Amino acid sequence: MDYRKSNAPTNTVTRDMMKLSSDTGNIYETTMIIAKRANQIGVEMKHDLEKKLQEFASYNDNLEEVFENREQIEISRYYEKLPKSTLIAAQEYEEGKVYFKNPAKDKNAF
Repeated sequence: MDYRKSNAPTNTVTRDMMKLSSDTGNIYETTMIIAKRANQIGVEMKHDLEKKLQEFASYNDNLEEVFENREQIEISRYYEKLPKSTLIAAQEYEEGKVYFKNPAKDKNAF
C-alpha cells in the first residue's frame, strides 16, 4: 500500500483493542502484527526520503559554506506531515489490508 495515499489520521486515535484483536483472539499478537507492519512502513518511508534527499546532497567538505536548499526543506516538511507509521499500520489492520500468519498455530493445526 502506498503510505502517501493512506487515509490514516495524523494524530493519535484511541482504539478498542478487544474489537481490534477479534481476528487473532490475542491482544499481544495483534499488537505485534501492527508493530511489525509499522516497522516495514517506517523503513520504506525512510528509504524514500533518503533517496529524494540524495539528489540534493553536497559532497563538499567545506563547513563554512552552508546551503539552504528550498526544495530539500519542502521535501522534509512533507514527510514530517505524513501520518506516523504506527497509525498507518493500525489503519491498514482495521481495513483488513495486512496479511499475517502465525507459524506456531499453523504447526499445531496439523
